[in-house]
Amino acid sequence: MHTLTPRSTRHPHDDAPDTAARFRELAALPEGTARDALRQELVRAWLPMADRLAGRFRGRGEAYEDLRQVAALGLVKAVDRYDPERSHAFESYAVPTVTGEIKRHFRDHLWTLHVPRRVQELRRRVRQAGQDLAQSIPGRAPTLEEMAEHAGLTVDEARTGQEALDSFTALSLDAELPGGGDGHTLCDSLGAPDPALDAVVDRESVTPRLRALPERERAILYMRFFDDMTQSRIAEQLGISQMHVSRLISRCCATVREEVLRDAA
Repeated sequence: MHTLTPRSTRHPHDDAPDTAARFRELAALPEGTARDALRQELVRAWLPMADRLAGRFRGRGEAYEDLRQVAALGLVKAVDRYDPERSHAFESYAVPTVTGEIKRHFRDHLWTLHVPRRVQELRRRVRQAGQDLAQSIPGRAPTLEEMAEHAGLTVDEARTGQEALDSFTALSLDAELPGGGDGHTLCDSLGAPDPALDAVVDRESVTPRLRALPERERAILYMRFFDDMTQSRIAEQLGISQMHVSRLISRCCATVREEVLRDAA
């Protein structure tokens, strides 16, 4: 049983184990119990590094324990895919692999709104610029122009990144309006299609057809549908029977309807 010992030379991770020989041994082993045991040993040896990488992403809306699990998954992938025949050390391969796994986790699971990867990168650069400038210009928030210059972005790009800062989480429509205290939610404040808009279309469609009707028929329709008069009152005012008024209204409505439908077709 080999023991993985920390390196004595200066290293980005002071306790990084010297696993070069063990990875070469892993590559030579066939599938089986021995290979699985060595693979697990290598994963455990590098877990402290994965935990440190997960710690870099604290405070971004995800629990640290969940980040550790994601980092561990990235580490397992790095162990499985690492080729010791290449010249670079395992760490130089594992760090971007683990970091990429964590970033994919944020991109795929934590953004409640779909934000393109380019915008996510702008968000990161603007966020970092704001943090850097907050230390150099205490007492006020950095301006958009200052953050753009610091991040090497145009003002429009910085504005896009700043807007994306508010896109990481979404407010529920059932959330109560701030300062209300009356139970009204954000959904209550949203507008809705005005049903009167359909009436505008209908009115504009029938107007020229109504104008083409004889004067008496137009007067009957006006009294019935605009003055809200009964057929009996209309008949009394015009000196005709209520039955005749009913037939005229039905005939006029049918004529106008047919002409509107024919034009629409």
